Amino acid sequence: MKVIGVVGLPASGKGEFSRIAAGMGIPIVVMGDVIREAVAEAGLPANDRTMGEMAGELRAREGMDAIARRCIPRIEREQAGVVLVDGIRGDAESDLFRVHFPRFFLIGIDAPFTVRLDRLARRGRPDDTVLPAELSERDRREIAWGLGRALTHADYTIHNTGSIEEFSREASAVLEEILEDP
Repeated sequence: MKVIGVVGLPASGKGEFSRIAAGMGIPIVVMGDVIREAVAEAGLPANDRTMGEMAGELRAREGMDAIARRCIPRIEREQAGVVLVDGIRGDAESDLFRVHFPRFFLIGIDAPFTVRLDRLARRGRPDDTVLPAELSERDRREIAWGLGRALTHADYTIHNTGSIEEFSREASAVLEEILEDP
């Protein structure tokens, strides 16, 4: 089984990359779903603050790779030749996936702060932040989890600064290359 992981700061384009992969028939496992489920089980509202606190709590209690460990059974249940994991937030997670899945490929998605802030304002998810200070805080939190280190270890990096069409072409090309890899 090939596993493709996607890492990037909030609103860099991870979700769009996943939609492109899904359009190619690749099943998607969203790491954030693990956190959303934990927030719901705790009876908390799904907003940026509670999502971040829950993610931090799970990592503090179970280790920095806690979310990844909870995703492994979800990935294996897909019983597919290729599965994409959306939302890696740190090097401990990508390291665990590399050990558990020998055919693991990490894709880094990069986009400037102002572009990401604009995307968040338009996206409208309940856990999204729309103020610059809030996004800066979210970036700091995720970088503290090892996101920056994971980005530096990416097998492929896509700089998502252009149009959606340009991003789609580049993402599709990377996915095709991975799919063709024996």
